[in-house]
Amino acid sequence: MPVNRFLLSTAVVASFACAGAPAGAQEAVTLVLNWTPTADHAPYYYALQEGWYADEGLELSIEVGRGSAASAQQVGVGASEFGVSDLATAMVARGKGADLVALMSVYANTPQGFYWLKSSGIEGPKDFPENRIGNPPGDASRVMWPAFAQAVGIEPDSVNFVNIAPPAKMPSLKSGAVEIISDFYNEHDLKLREFGDDLGYVAWSELGLNPYGNSIVVNGDFLDANEVAVASFVKVSQRAFAACVEDVDPCLQALMAGASGLDLEVQRDQWERIKSLMTDDFTTTEALGWIDGARLESDYELVSTYISIDEPFEIGTMFTTRFLDTSVKMDKSKAGK
Repeated sequence: MPVNRFLLSTAVVASFACAGAPAGAQEAVTLVLNWTPTADHAPYYYALQEGWYADEGLELSIEVGRGSAASAQQVGVGASEFGVSDLATAMVARGKGADLVALMSVYANTPQGFYWLKSSGIEGPKDFPENRIGNPPGDASRVMWPAFAQAVGIEPDSVNFVNIAPPAKMPSLKSGAVEIISDFYNEHDLKLREFGDDLGYVAWSELGLNPYGNSIVVNGDFLDANEVAVASFVKVSQRAFAACVEDVDPCLQALMAGASGLDLEVQRDQWERIKSLMTDDFTTTEALGWIDGARLESDYELVSTYISIDEPFEIGTMFTTRFLDTSVKMDKSKAGK
């Protein structure tokens, strides 16, 4: 019988093989995250800890990522079977030859936003030119920047991007190393506590830019050859997200056990924001994690217009919802903040 185990090394890979897992060979698969683990990744850690993936014949490892662009590329070349990636960023990767297919949305609404300090003299996006924006090179907001610049009426090359790691975003803003940072809405409360009334913020969705955000993607070749494993992965992941919406406490405990340097209450605040990002007309009526084809087509047009897709493709080849359980829906009454 497999022994319960957890690994988190300097390579930052986590895996559980739970006692009581069915006999027989397990399919070893990797899920590469978009960034370091936070509340939006708690469902994977929870399902892993509970042995749900193992029960379905999957020996899952979770690997920390370096941005949506990196995770999309890693899945696209087959270095990881599954990944978490912003879908607009995944489209760009697909146009460059990455072989990937979206299976389930996590963020039905984009979490993207920009933050600044009002004391810097910035009142809104029109004041961004000649200022520095801090984020990692693979950050989805940097990939999508031309679309944002077009939406607010500024030149895409009017700002300077500064490479900083995710944990350095707030310290860099506070110290003045950068004037603006990009970050997800799920970390909004942390910034409010730190900066109070001096905090300036704009959500992309407020500007009519609301592409699908983080979603689960799979390598195309792996999908073709391993439909049962893919179906099992989606089944467990969808179940885990639904369970965490119902009661996040055990999910956050699993996350805290699997990742270092996290504050429980900060993650709890994040999860409240995340639930609102998971909620739209489709996830509440079709299935939790649903991806709407017409909406994704609109996202594709957005990316094609403002960013460019090297090799155009039919959007229907990039996603499937056939593995989602339509009896599992997002509970709108628990949509959070």
